Amino acid sequence: MAEILVLYYSRHGSTAAMARLIARGVEEVPGMQARLRTVPEVSTVCEAVADPVPEQGAPYVELGDLQDCAGLALGSPTRFGNMAAPLKYFIDSTSPLWLSGHLIGKPAMAFTSTSSLHGGQEATLLSMMLPLLHHGMLLTGLPYSEVDLLHTRSGGTPYGVSHYNGADNDQAISEEEHRLCLAQGRHLAKIAKRLGEEQ
Repeated sequence: MAEILVLYYSRHGSTAAMARLIARGVEEVPGMQARLRTVPEVSTVCEAVADPVPEQGAPYVELGDLQDCAGLALGSPTRFGNMAAPLKYFIDSTSPLWLSGHLIGKPAMAFTSTSSLHGGQEATLLSMMLPLLHHGMLLTGLPYSEVDLLHTRSGGTPYGVSHYNGADNDQAISEEEHRLCLAQGRHLAKIAKRLGEEQ
């Protein structure tokens, strides 16, 4: 079975919940499975040393997870319209895969969660797409055939699925966001499957 890497950083749990839904959507496509991975925190004052396995949630990502994937779903909370530092720190370590061209032609998408409705969801998604373009990956958005994009009053966006979790990080994923996460996972997996069959 081909694997889609669902790689995310989550501080308060919303991005992790989205990642699990996207993974479910991936696994609705026959012959495809999801591999959930996260990244450790980073420190601004010294080298941060994390246990090799997190206390809860998905295992930490390794370069091999990215190298071997058939596609990538990349998720982060919004930090001033940009991806969070722990995810950026890992992305900055992927130069060996850039040099070898391992990710060229693989499909990828981005997803995010924000504390405010206009807190930079689309800017964050675009910031995550830039390194994927440098890797030669094929970006997949969320097509407007997903009618929830036309009706959601929370997250959404054609750039990739998003979630509005409120100033106190207490907003549950809405019904529309839930369906859009599943749809995004299916969409990415279908494209990865088609590309795999052509090789």
